[in-house]
Amino acid sequence: MSPVFPMLTVLTMFYYICLRRRARTATRGEVMNSHRTIESNSRTSPLNAEVIQYAKEVVDFSSHYGSENSMSYTMWNLAGVPNVFPSSGDFTQTAVFRTYGTWWDQCPSASLPFKRTPPNFQSQDYVELTFEQQVYPTAVHVLETYHPGAVIRILACSANPYSPSLPAEVRWEILWSERPTKVNGSQARQFKPCIKQINFPTNLIRLEVNSSLLDYYTELDAVVLHGMKDKPVLSLQTSLIDMNDLEDDDYEEKDDCGMDNLNKKFSSATLREGPNNGYFDKLPYELIQLILNHLTLPDLCRLAQTCKLLNQHCCDPLQYIQLNLQPYWAKLNDTSLEFLQARCSLVQWLNLSWTGNRGFISVSGFGRFLKVCGSELVRLELSCSHFLNETCLEVISEMCPNLQELNLSSCDRLPPQAFNHIAKLCGLKRLVLYRTKVEIEDYDVIASMIGAKCKKLRTLDLWRCKNITENGIAELASGCQLLEELDLGWCPTLQSSTGCFARLARQLPNLQKLFLTANRSVCDTDIEELAGNCTRLQQLDILGTRMVSLASLRKLLESCKDLSLLDVSFCSQIDNRAVLELNASFPKVFIKKSFTQ
Repeated sequence: MSPVFPMLTVLTMFYYICLRRRARTATRGEVMNSHRTIESNSRTSPLNAEVIQYAKEVVDFSSHYGSENSMSYTMWNLAGVPNVFPSSGDFTQTAVFRTYGTWWDQCPSASLPFKRTPPNFQSQDYVELTFEQQVYPTAVHVLETYHPGAVIRILACSANPYSPSLPAEVRWEILWSERPTKVNGSQARQFKPCIKQINFPTNLIRLEVNSSLLDYYTELDAVVLHGMKDKPVLSLQTSLIDMNDLEDDDYEEKDDCGMDNLNKKFSSATLREGPNNGYFDKLPYELIQLILNHLTLPDLCRLAQTCKLLNQHCCDPLQYIQLNLQPYWAKLNDTSLEFLQARCSLVQWLNLSWTGNRGFISVSGFGRFLKVCGSELVRLELSCSHFLNETCLEVISEMCPNLQELNLSSCDRLPPQAFNHIAKLCGLKRLVLYRTKVEIEDYDVIASMIGAKCKKLRTLDLWRCKNITENGIAELASGCQLLEELDLGWCPTLQSSTGCFARLARQLPNLQKLFLTANRSVCDTDIEELAGNCTRLQQLDILGTRMVSLASLRKLLESCKDLSLLDVSFCSQIDNRAVLELNASFPKVFIKKSFTQ
């Protein structure tokens, strides 16, 4: 018999075992979920009255549509009693995240996804809310007033944000989770998922959302936490335990946030001699590496403990060229980074977004990790990483000489002077400073400098720049003629009457995305200039304009064959009949139209 057949037999058996384990795990999970459903509906003593409370404060979030000095469309609207519910529609008093749909991922500047991201992690944004009293949760109700269905995960934290002393341990427990699903209709609803029971009281709740299936921005009005002050006692009938649930693998999956005890998994120093490897060790090294490349990080940790051969492969730095730690934000700490750093000497893409908060990662721990793993870094994602301080940015500038992409979005606790260190990163091609404390007094000066120094710039987001004028736009357009994406949404000082938008269209023929959101002065002349000069346009947002007609939009759609998104929401001259007419003539274009309720 040729040696190839035993080798294939070993691979087949390995694959079969993995499938059996996955199927057995799923079945156990369903059984456990059924137990949790019974537990959450159990009766409690009348003496332990249910406490119902609205959120007291919004303590953290990843993004919002509104500006930092306003209450319109901001996450802060989630605190307190409802402002809008049960009414439906678009209201400024609600909380709105910055994105929806898939068009953000379709922009030319969209970053590629990280490999080895677990399929069950699909959260795009989050918001954390505190409540007055710590309770054992029995229900969490989310009041959604427009395009519901974005919430996919609800978590509870053991730490009390109002306690004067720091807790010895901070635990996050998933109360409910579900994959993104399409909700038909945009009407208001009270979302009441069936949550599981936890064994600690909480007054810190986190909502995670995915808006990729929405036709427009989701709007949230309030969050209601129901719970008991004392731990509910289950009745005898519901406290019975199925012994089939007490298998060893359950302890691996007890932590729903993933990668529990990561440091233990990586710190296994000794490996027992296992049985003969058959022909598996005869496979080419590269082929084994390719097979293991499909495993998630926790599975790679577990597999490293099986035998010396697989330990060698699982610890190979080539397995960690891209390292996405964001899905494990609830457990990642200094010890985890310490055990990972020996394997990450070749890492090029690193995602630490959402990680390290509430003391999980220290400045010194982050610094030690980058000193070992920063030399080859090309892309570094640090969104909402509140452990960062000026020292961290200094370490990044010194230890990451090859860095090309740096994301510091929503790192709103960094002092303004910390950003001076970014100037040392000479190879940067992408820099995200959304919701940071960068102090800019005159955006015209910035636009002029960009036009003079950044001739090869392809993407620029000036969303909500309050004081940029036609002078800055003129300098920008004349100097950066390779621009493909430009966001000038909510820039109230720009007026079409100055000719700034027409100048942009004539000088930037490569534009593929142009956002002029909430600029009421955009007119037919601007649209016709775009139609005549920017034929590669793919996305155009002119939400809120009062001066664009159906005829000019038709010219634009006829000229720009690649146009896929056109947002004409709240455009007073474009009624529903006009949108239906355009949809019939240009079915490939997603034309968004919303009306004030």
